[in-house]
Amino acid sequence: MPAADRRADEVYLDEVARCDIYLGLFGNEYGFEDAEGISPTEREYAHATRLHKHRLIFVKGADDDARHPKMRALIRQVGNQLIRRRVGTTAELITNLYAALVQYLERAELIRTGPFDAVPCAKATLDDLDEERMATFVRRARQSRGFPLPDTATPSELLTHLNLLDAGRPTHAAVLLFGRYPQRFLLSSEVKCAHFHGTEVAKPIPSYQVYKGTVFDLVDQAVDFVMSKINLWVGTREAGPQAPVRYEIPREVVAEAIVNAVAHRDYTSHGSVQVMLFADRLEIWNPGTLPPSLTLQQLREPHGSVPANPLLAEPLCLTQYIERMGTGTRDMIRRCREADLPEPEFFLTDGFVTVIRRQMGVAISQPEFQPEFQPESQPESLEMRVLRLLVSQPLAKSEISQRLGQKEISGHLNQVIGVMLADQTIVYTIPEKPKSSKQKYRLTEKGAAALAAVRK
Repeated sequence: MPAADRRADEVYLDEVARCDIYLGLFGNEYGFEDAEGISPTEREYAHATRLHKHRLIFVKGADDDARHPKMRALIRQVGNQLIRRRVGTTAELITNLYAALVQYLERAELIRTGPFDAVPCAKATLDDLDEERMATFVRRARQSRGFPLPDTATPSELLTHLNLLDAGRPTHAAVLLFGRYPQRFLLSSEVKCAHFHGTEVAKPIPSYQVYKGTVFDLVDQAVDFVMSKINLWVGTREAGPQAPVRYEIPREVVAEAIVNAVAHRDYTSHGSVQVMLFADRLEIWNPGTLPPSLTLQQLREPHGSVPANPLLAEPLCLTQYIERMGTGTRDMIRRCREADLPEPEFFLTDGFVTVIRRQMGVAISQPEFQPEFQPESQPESLEMRVLRLLVSQPLAKSEISQRLGQKEISGHLNQVIGVMLADQTIVYTIPEKPKSSKQKYRLTEKGAAALAAVRK
């Protein structure tokens, strides 16, 4: 320090008060003694102790005979209060100091050695989790995979079973799976969806949505966004009362690409998953990379499952969003071949990119299918698609979901139907019993007028 009009003991004790970590390097000499016979070294250590600073003490050498008697006494005092470390060389000191600092940072949760999804979510509590979402998950997991917990399982039992608690605190995975407002804690966990009429990113953007919610919500909403914008062909009812439908890109391919992006992304990044539909391709980007054990080529071959977020992947597997068998990318390739589409492309840029090519203007090979709409010239919302399905006859929600190509009724569909009922574009066929198992929905005059306006 430069010359200053301050007492030396005030300066070094002030430095102790300002520090985050007190590091003591104790050698042979005790040092200058003040009027009370106490050295600055001992005063610093005592001050750090009073202020409850994190203390790391290293003692030079193993031989105490050559030390000043008061230094030997200080070392004994330190040994009664904490674990000290003896070092013989500078290299040994550096190695041990590094290990001690890493341990400190881990305990302070400033760095991590395990996966991000297993780390406790800062400031989140169990009250930030939705019990109804957890109950719904248990029912779906039992139905889909034979999940062992009963329907009466408590939230604590579920979270414990799935390893989603750390010392009683919810992990990042718990918040992403069951949080009331996950983006309150993990802002970039949202999914951005955009639809472009051309082949490049350009303004104005015809359709742009930012979806928030749990990982289940994000996948459902993003898949519905894409399926509402691509071409759909509807078949005849020759084989049964329900007309078959076929999308330009199989729903399973779209869903697999999106769920992979959501499940395997890097949640420490400030970037969000981006789903972009162009005239010639569907492009999905996520801020992540492949694990060291996998290459881009191995994604096209049999390979093991190496989830970037294992605690997140397990519940997604239990609800059949993913398989966790390393078959997802190969299933995408197979389904694209079956649909006469080029194989999906995978790239590593500033993130991981999946590209699914479209064949615009190519008619479907089966003559019994007829085009229902071509959204490149007229993008359609999920609401408009539901209205179209109800033109010919009333349908139950499960029938609507099936004709939309969904495996099960999505949360997005539930939300849209709720809005349409409130807007009175559709109504119940059994209004006096809204929750009847025979309940269906029919088009109203207002709904027909809205559909006609879009057709014009």
